[in-house]
Amino acid sequence: MKFVAQASVLTLSLIASAVSAQSVRVEKNMSLDLANQIAAATVASCSASGYNVTVAVVDRAGSLRALQRADNAGPHTVGAAQGKAYTSASARNTTAAMLENVQKNPGAATLVDIPGFLVLGGGVPVKVGNEVIGAVGVGGAPGGHLDEQCANAGIAKVAELLK
Repeated sequence: MKFVAQASVLTLSLIASAVSAQSVRVEKNMSLDLANQIAAATVASCSASGYNVTVAVVDRAGSLRALQRADNAGPHTVGAAQGKAYTSASARNTTAAMLENVQKNPGAATLVDIPGFLVLGGGVPVKVGNEVIGAVGVGGAPGGHLDEQCANAGIAKVAELLK
């Protein structure tokens, strides 16, 4: 009888431990060092193409981690970059894809009304595998597609760190 009681207690404690462990999540997130590397590489990519931009890098929650504004980038580019980065991290998608969805799907048109969202091309999620750990937003190139190209180039520069 004593063995059955001990086995029951052990079983119950293992079940409780398993349930407890399932309620704790472990997530990858954007470090300051990684954010700064992505921002610098993105500004450099745009500068090489002759674009004066601002780059914002946010963590998985959309909180700003790094912001770099190139010489001669317009003051409006700061807000645009931050809005695009926040939107991309929040939606876990590129802002260009979101813009296309808004334009084609009347039901998605109200996405632009979400506070803090900026549905213009130039926001790109940063992923480790399939997990979004943050996003990059670029403002200032002559077109959202060019902002997005710069963001992708910046992320590509740190691809080895995202494995």
